[in-house]
Amino acid sequence: MKVAEIKNDSIVIKERETITLQDRKGAIVKVLGCGLCGSDIVKLKHNLSKNGTVLGHEIVAKIIEINSDTNFKNEDIIITSHHIPCGKCEYCKNGNVSMCRHFKETNIQPGGFSEYVFVSEEHLQNVAYLKPENLTNDEAAFYEPLGCCIRAVKRAGLRENSTALVIGLGSIGILMAQALKAFGMNVIGCDLISSRVELLKSLGIEAFNVTEMCDSIKADGVFMTSGSDKALPTALKYVRDGGKILVFSSTPLNTGYGNNEIYYRELTVLGSYSPSPADLKDSYNLLKSKEVKVNGLSTIYPLDKLQKAINDTVENKTLKAYIKISE
Repeated sequence: MKVAEIKNDSIVIKERETITLQDRKGAIVKVLGCGLCGSDIVKLKHNLSKNGTVLGHEIVAKIIEINSDTNFKNEDIIITSHHIPCGKCEYCKNGNVSMCRHFKETNIQPGGFSEYVFVSEEHLQNVAYLKPENLTNDEAAFYEPLGCCIRAVKRAGLRENSTALVIGLGSIGILMAQALKAFGMNVIGCDLISSRVELLKSLGIEAFNVTEMCDSIKADGVFMTSGSDKALPTALKYVRDGGKILVFSSTPLNTGYGNNEIYYRELTVLGSYSPSPADLKDSYNLLKSKEVKVNGLSTIYPLDKLQKAINDTVENKTLKAYIKISE
């Protein structure tokens, strides 16, 4: 089977022996396609994964071999996430499911940028769904990233009708803004790229170029989905005193927030990482109902152009890359 694996600081296509189910519970799936996540790019750029690693986790796939107590069967087309919390540890009991050690150890094997993947019984039981018939494969691949955004919305804990500002309108920013709206917030988005501002406007959400933002804007919650260091002072400028900043991105300099701003203004700064099964269920329902719209957000690349997809994403030539593998 073909896989796209890491070799030093780039991606190469290799042939590996096709995986089989053997005596395991779960399923072997034929990957139809996989979304490219920003975390995949970070892992590659900053050498966070060893050579031979197969990245990718936002999969749409067809079951070709199964041994499961679930209702899934051969030929079913499914979407799934890649991590499952144990539900029993102190992290899970305190609502920090993405910090659960079991959560971090579970994964699809070898990774989504592969022709075939093993999906465990635990995945099938907790985080897998039949692909909605009214969604294309590249639309359905937004299931996991939208789940991440929904978790961030819930963690922020804003009251209904609160003002929420999303800084950075890449694919996650577009999803975050729509998730906030679906949860009853008054949403504003901003970015330096005019086409992205116009895209959010076309979805019925107020948006501005950062250079044209009104100083009087004061958000109850600021959702930082931009990976730029300049997003930090922007967040501090537009959050109201006593407000919240939700961090959903890493920044190059990793400078953090000024202690005195947090102290004197009584700000709450919190992070959000990966979704729980409940967040993923909400994601599934919002995508299926098309309350969150993702049609036309993806650019489709074949597996052997994964490196180009990464480069194009980094250079802001595409909003979201979907890697078509077997469909």
